[in-house]
Amino acid sequence: MESNIVIKHQYVKRETVNKEPNPFQDSALTTILVVSDMEASKRFYIDRLGAELFREYGGTSMVLQFLDNWILLVTEGGPTEDKPDINFKLTSDKNNVNHAFTIRVKDCHYSYTLLKERGITFITPPYDRGQEVRCFFQDPDGHLFEISEYKAG
Repeated sequence: MESNIVIKHQYVKRETVNKEPNPFQDSALTTILVVSDMEASKRFYIDRLGAELFREYGGTSMVLQFLDNWILLVTEGGPTEDKPDINFKLTSDKNNVNHAFTIRVKDCHYSYTLLKERGITFITPPYDRGQEVRCFFQDPDGHLFEISEYKAG
């Protein structure tokens, strides 16, 4: 059984270690983010980051396609029949992170400049850390994004 992995935007065939049937054959992964203001989040992701709107659901959720990935923005919500003890809640402290997005870019300084021109507020300017140049920003609800340039050598 073979699978495809993406390395620097090229598909490379590799042998799958687990020979069992894949329960996720031809599937896609969606990241769910809880947001406080659907309209502000919509403007941020579409107008500033360039995501594409796929679908909206009654003002409480929307599906975006971003960099060949799916993001589902949802407002806070309580348990449902299929997740009876689970609540979707915003984080109360934007300085504590339980997940983040890393976007690998060709030129961190260039991406930083373009995003600043679109109104993105960065935590710091790009830092050169030797083989990597990176900087971070947050969406309106504090979800952390890193733009990172890898320098070979």
